[in-house]
Amino acid sequence: MVRALLSAVGVEVRGLHQAAYLLAFFALLSQVLALLRDRLLAGTFGAGETLDLYYAAFRLPDFLFATVASLLSLYALLPILAKLTPDDVTGFLERCLLVFFVAMGAVAAAAYVAVPYLLPIITPGLANGTLEQLTRILLLQPILLGASNIIAALTQLRHRFLLYSISPLLYNLGIIGGIVFLYPRMGVEGLAWGVVFGAALHVLIQLPFWGRTGTPTIGWRDTFVHLGEILKLSVPRTLALAAGQISLLVLIALASLLPGGSIAIFMFAFNLQAVPLTVIGVSYSVAAFPTLSRLHAAGERGEFVRHIETALRHILFWAIPAMVFVIVLRAQLVRAILGSGVFDWPETRLVAAALAIFIVSLSAQSITMLVARGYYAAGNTAKPLIFGISAVVVSVTSGLILMHFFEYWDLWRMFLEEMLRVEGISGTVVLMLALAYCLGGLVQAALGLYFFTRDFGVARRPLLTLFFQSFSAAVLGGAAAYAVLAATGEAINIDTFTGVVFQGLSAAFVGGIVTIATLALLRNRELFETYAAVHKRVAPPKVVIEPTDVS
Repeated sequence: MVRALLSAVGVEVRGLHQAAYLLAFFALLSQVLALLRDRLLAGTFGAGETLDLYYAAFRLPDFLFATVASLLSLYALLPILAKLTPDDVTGFLERCLLVFFVAMGAVAAAAYVAVPYLLPIITPGLANGTLEQLTRILLLQPILLGASNIIAALTQLRHRFLLYSISPLLYNLGIIGGIVFLYPRMGVEGLAWGVVFGAALHVLIQLPFWGRTGTPTIGWRDTFVHLGEILKLSVPRTLALAAGQISLLVLIALASLLPGGSIAIFMFAFNLQAVPLTVIGVSYSVAAFPTLSRLHAAGERGEFVRHIETALRHILFWAIPAMVFVIVLRAQLVRAILGSGVFDWPETRLVAAALAIFIVSLSAQSITMLVARGYYAAGNTAKPLIFGISAVVVSVTSGLILMHFFEYWDLWRMFLEEMLRVEGISGTVVLMLALAYCLGGLVQAALGLYFFTRDFGVARRPLLTLFFQSFSAAVLGGAAAYAVLAATGEAINIDTFTGVVFQGLSAAFVGGIVTIATLALLRNRELFETYAAVHKRVAPPKVVIEPTDVS
């Protein structure tokens, strides 16, 4: 039974849409667990000091993961692995793991010692002994996730996307275990140990499929040559990732100076917008990357561009309606997902408002992911770095400016509070940090899409046509969903979980039908491609009966 289960999760998956939908399905499952995780955190602690400390403790480990652990990421490894023989791939990755553990272990040890000196800079409003201890425990996370990332290069190279998709599920299960089982026994440190346990599961699930296909011939000399090539590719990418982490570092540092619970509000909304981002943006970009690397290495430029165009179209096809529906249903989503225990209605309204701001950049963030992987597959890692730095400059600068305006310009503050329906609630200034992050993402995507379409000759007209069709359909669907919310507001008791869920699902169902019908009337190409891909995946195979030879 165990062997059959391992064989099932290790099956190969080929084809862009099939891989993307598989990744999207398991990404959705992972995000469901992530939402359950956040619901447990919200219900247990509310948006207060404990969760501020918990989320702040991730900042240094996440920064180390982005800057050091990702130097040997699968996106830098895959183009090099594609050049090696199957026998040498595993041997090379074994040496990469050894180098990684030595380097990352030394960096984590140095960070462990320096924690008391770094936290007053990273989170000036929160630095204390509890935060120091949580941060030190979480320093194990980038080591484990970095190792898992290296092993995942082999997993993706062999098109074992199902196995790759299960790892995040186990990671979130570990965190949930920390909340449910470890926190009651160990206190807040149990939350951190749950994260470490989840990271350990993330890497352990992939080890049974690590087996060699033959005897490797690669030696240490060639290994270091290839490592140099990888670093040449990965250093700009790592700096680009670091740019994103710097944005979060600065915004969280600013949030630590705001009223208690501001970091928790920011992170709850950030995590909620990560659900559609993971399902749409991550799924398509991850599914496309191995094929893009292979096509570019083989010199098949036409197929490379066609693959990118297909992925871009389908990202926009899904992301634009998701953006509109999340904005319309934001209060129902937040209340249904986080509304339990000590998480009260004012906190719900604040998170819903921040979510509405974050989700505006959903399409932009998804496009950025795909564009970056397109450049990485082509061996060009400098431009994504430039785009990332631009996003940091915009996010940090606009964050400072927006907070200043919000505090001293009453007209600006009242306009935003009324538009987002958070008037009369304290702590609304945290919304300016969400808006700053959103602006940085929009600028990064605009730059990336412009230069990528120019550099690779990607057609823009189909994207503009799709944007018009998808946005028009989404607006009509969103209006229908809002009408259902207005019509059922008095008839349904929305003070209960069941009532909120039923109202939200009813509105989403009606809005979804209107959106699909509109797309069909517009003869949207992506709608019919999606139907064909799903039908091919789930439809039973046709049985062909050969005529019997009776002669």
